[in-house]
Amino acid sequence: MAPYQLKQPIGPFALTRTLAWLRLCAIAGQSMAVMVCSWWMHIDIPTLSLLLGIDMLAVFAVFAAWRISQPWPVREWETVCHIVADTLVLSYLLYFTGGARNPFVTLLLVPIALGAAALSVRAVLAIAAIAAAAYSVLLCWYVPLPMNELMSIDHGFSLHVAGMGVNFVVTALLLGFFINRLATAVRVQQQEVQRVRERALRDEGIMAIATQAAGAAHELNTPLSTMRTLLPELRREHASDAALDEDLELLEGQVERCRTILREMVAFGKAQLSQEPERVKLRVFIHGCVERFQLLRPEAELELKVAPQLEPLVLRTPPGLRHALLNLLNNAVDASVLCDSHNVVLEVRRNEQWLEWIVRDRGPGFTAAGTTAAIGNSGKQSGLGIGLALAEATAERLAGELITTNTDSGAEMCLRLPLSTIAENPR
Repeated sequence: MAPYQLKQPIGPFALTRTLAWLRLCAIAGQSMAVMVCSWWMHIDIPTLSLLLGIDMLAVFAVFAAWRISQPWPVREWETVCHIVADTLVLSYLLYFTGGARNPFVTLLLVPIALGAAALSVRAVLAIAAIAAAAYSVLLCWYVPLPMNELMSIDHGFSLHVAGMGVNFVVTALLLGFFINRLATAVRVQQQEVQRVRERALRDEGIMAIATQAAGAAHELNTPLSTMRTLLPELRREHASDAALDEDLELLEGQVERCRTILREMVAFGKAQLSQEPERVKLRVFIHGCVERFQLLRPEAELELKVAPQLEPLVLRTPPGLRHALLNLLNNAVDASVLCDSHNVVLEVRRNEQWLEWIVRDRGPGFTAAGTTAAIGNSGKQSGLGIGLALAEATAERLAGELITTNTDSGAEMCLRLPLSTIAENPR
């Protein structure tokens, strides 16, 4: 069975993608700040030098957007390099606008806060060291902000306080929004880990059952062979007893049926090991499944719905698909019996690039709240309780899914499989 993979894990890639969005916000905010200070407040700042720095950040933003769109993974050192580039550009802009006296110097802390949520301790320490070095340089070397008439009243203190207020709002919004995105990615990862753990426990249980079944099949072969030898002799010895002869004939048929099941188990195991799918037309495959199901459950009233244009479709039926379908039909009959019915419906249809096997029953439905029911909560009182779990495991192995819903007349189980996986040259 293919290993499960976590979706959108928290780490360098998630942080690099967050930095890409944050970089766009920084470009817009810095451009607006330069225009306000230069054109509206008439502060004599080096506008061309500042715009040059913003342009460099914009070029790097284009490169970063291209990089995260590539298929190869983003390494931690790469993310650190992105943060270093952002820190250098920010330091460059602060150098021309008052250095460490600029209230926006605390923006150097934002990459540290974001990195702490996604990177290793060593990487966070490296980012913190770079930010500290940039701050130390800005303490000693910077271009002072020139004074205008508004700033000369209180030596720029009011402007500094206003800048601190704007910086506080900007920092709060940035940290709140982007750290929330990273925290959401952490929660998604935790939920995925929980699902993987549950699936692993389920698969371990299925593997244990399969191991026990293999051992039981091996042990049952001997007593079945003995009974198969003795029953014909008993029939010959008691040929005059019609009632006993009829019972012995029935037993002989049941023994032969058990032997057939054992042979199918062995054949299924060999097919599973070889991973060679069986190529057969959809019509033939469904006919074989229905025939087998009617032998297992002769009391069932099966209604088959198959679109005529699907019958010539050639399937690459992998090992386990037939058993998954039989499990769903068997569960449907058991559920219908709870409401004094034997009706089940099997519908096969194509939905774009999916082939859907839909099984409907006339039972009480699933007990889970809502329209979508949980796997295994069908309300059945009999059975081993693993039929739906086996079908779900088969669906996941074939890159599909098992969807269970309640209907007005019972329950519906939809086994959705991609045509690219199970069909021969789907069109």
